[in-house]
Amino acid sequence: MSIFHQLRENQVLMSAVIAFFAAQLVKFLLEFWSTGTVKFERLLGNGGMPSSHSATVSALALGAGYCYGAASFEFAVSFILAMIVMTDAIGVRQETGKQSKLLNKMMETDFWKQEDPDLLPVKLKELVGHTPLQVAAGVVVGILVALVAEYGLYR
Repeated sequence: MSIFHQLRENQVLMSAVIAFFAAQLVKFLLEFWSTGTVKFERLLGNGGMPSSHSATVSALALGAGYCYGAASFEFAVSFILAMIVMTDAIGVRQETGKQSKLLNKMMETDFWKQEDPDLLPVKLKELVGHTPLQVAAGVVVGILVALVAEYGLYR
């Protein structure tokens, strides 16, 4: 059996990968519907609605729970990982985005233009974290994908 066949048959892995791309696709479509513009960076970019990180780790944890049971080592590790990723997305990464926004505004002032003009071309990425709603939406995407995998794709 080839490595690609083995990977394709790995329900836990496929649930997580599909959840990531499903969340990114939803993000892309929401951006298009709300602004009317096509932004291909939304297909792979961080931040926004829904959280693809949350979708990925939620599908990973639920997939591990389905495949190995709630008492398994695999479920325990993936559940703890999911909690860490989601907490980080709401806390640290969201604060980083707020700081980036403030620094970008500061760099537009005359002081920065005179002080260090070499910094001006560098614009910090502002959309790096998530709101609790974006994380919750990502969890919903992850759960839905894991359910489809368990009761549809791998039955």
